[in-house]
Amino acid sequence: MEYRKFVHTFVVRLDRGDEILLSLIRLCREEGIRLASVTGLGAVDTVQLGVFDTEKKQYYSREYQGLYEIASLMGSITQKEGDPYLHLHMVIGNPHTGECHGGHLSRGVISATGELIITEIPGTVERREDEAIGLNLFQFHEENG
Repeated sequence: MEYRKFVHTFVVRLDRGDEILLSLIRLCREEGIRLASVTGLGAVDTVQLGVFDTEKKQYYSREYQGLYEIASLMGSITQKEGDPYLHLHMVIGNPHTGECHGGHLSRGVISATGELIITEIPGTVERREDEAIGLNLFQFHEENG
């Protein structure tokens, strides 16, 4: 991973073999990023995507291996108990095979390159577990507006 900071925006290049979530957590810790939006594209060869079942309150995930373009990567960076909390969704595709898959990103390994833009937002938003839904939701504090 290599990156540059421009005011409140990080331009990130992920390299072959970099795992997306681990790389972003490392960036957050190195740069003190507490709140941001994430967008990106690139190529992956191993991806784990999931969907949350609100009735059973559990994630179902599937791993994909092969040649995939990242058609869309987007999400948020917040905090949970003082640690970076990433909530990212991804759509991958292979026009040659006619495949397209999307969902909550649990793991993604770059096969060629990843180009991410992280836009830092001044402030902090925490996460709290909502037992009724079974997910970690935004928790706003008065000082955040």
